[in-house]
Amino acid sequence: MANSTTIKQKELFGHPVGLYVLFFTEMWERFSYYGMRAILVLYLVAETQSQNAGLGWSNGEALSLYGTYTMLVYVMSIPGGWIADKFLGQKKSVLYGGILLVLGHSILAIEEMWAFYSGLGLIIAGVGMLKPNISTMVGGLYKQGDIRRDKGFTIFYIGINVGAFLSSLIVGYVGEVHGWHYGFGLAGIGMALGLIQYVIGQKHLAHVGNFLGTSDNQEDKEAMDKPLTKIEKDRVIVLFISFLLVIVFWGAFEQAGGLMNIYAMENTNRMLMGWEVPASWFQSLNAMFIIFLGTSVALFWANRKLKGKVSTSLFKMIVGLIIMGTGFFFMSAASSQFESTGASAMYWLVLAYLFHTVGELCISPVALSYITKLAPVKYASLMMGVYFAMTGFGNKLAGLLGESAEGLGEFTVFTGIAVFCVAFGVLVLLFRNKLEKLTHGAEDNERNVEDELTEGFELADIEN
Repeated sequence: MANSTTIKQKELFGHPVGLYVLFFTEMWERFSYYGMRAILVLYLVAETQSQNAGLGWSNGEALSLYGTYTMLVYVMSIPGGWIADKFLGQKKSVLYGGILLVLGHSILAIEEMWAFYSGLGLIIAGVGMLKPNISTMVGGLYKQGDIRRDKGFTIFYIGINVGAFLSSLIVGYVGEVHGWHYGFGLAGIGMALGLIQYVIGQKHLAHVGNFLGTSDNQEDKEAMDKPLTKIEKDRVIVLFISFLLVIVFWGAFEQAGGLMNIYAMENTNRMLMGWEVPASWFQSLNAMFIIFLGTSVALFWANRKLKGKVSTSLFKMIVGLIIMGTGFFFMSAASSQFESTGASAMYWLVLAYLFHTVGELCISPVALSYITKLAPVKYASLMMGVYFAMTGFGNKLAGLLGESAEGLGEFTVFTGIAVFCVAFGVLVLLFRNKLEKLTHGAEDNERNVEDELTEGFELADIEN
């Protein structure tokens, strides 16, 4: 089969140059997405007669739309992956997705309801085309069994969060202070920069993202026509079970853009040396922690593997869910403080986001890499699309949980999330060994391929 394993790639810091093209494409895509996400709920609940007028929706209405929107963004990854596998290939799908995103964010800058809903629709379609396929392309840069694959995804994931960090500060500030629609428009400019960079860097991606189910290549046709083997079926089963962890994780984690975002605005004392910190800025904490802690977490797991300790992808994902769930106990403490004093301190949010970030680093980039290891080649983009769809269902669950706070109260919701995440993680941990047998050693033979460069700086590199 014609793929990246037959072509010598130009490298930078021990990784294919194409990784950095995809890094910056995803960075700007996430700048646009998370920038808009940081102000979306705040815009929906802002009073219509205020100086920076919003739509005046109730918290419940805003969180309902937020949950539905974020769910559809990721569920559209299934048709996006299918279209790439069958018709366009991943490379063209990313291009068309980027174009849709530029249009969607730009239309949101128009202060009309038709523009609001049309913009959201275009963004949903654009993310669905881009998100699963760019992640699949990252996996395609590395040969089967190349130990650098997990590190490459860690680098890629940090790119995601550079964009998220900058967008929460810049778009959040512009949206809250100068006008919501200026913020939406700024997000569109960021996506346009990412699209331009992607087009310019095509020469470094010539060998990836071209696989089609309708390929004229005889080897490709034979690979597509063959039924799944017993090993492939078992691995798909493990993937679907791991997706349950994904749904629970994102159902809790995505309180960040919903309930925790509103909580920061309404219930948190945000005064710092006489200046009120914008509520949307707390959205940058997660991305900032990822940038600073991403390498350390990757090194921790890699060192465990070198020492022969448990460090499988499934184990990392379970641990990530438990750590993230523990972070919600800080939000329980914040809610208790608010109920007794009328305001909660900012440090509770900081601690919660810190634990959420460590948990995310254990589950999210690992899950992306895990899919490229276990998914059958002919369903590579589709399985990545299913993963993001599960993320979408988690987002919808997050919206429903956030809505329930209007009746149950924040303390009950935050505490319930914490207890359930920890308990569910422990339950899956009990069956880990049996599940990992179904992977048939997919992670047993990871090694350096072609004497990975070890001199100089390489993110998350621990090899000697």
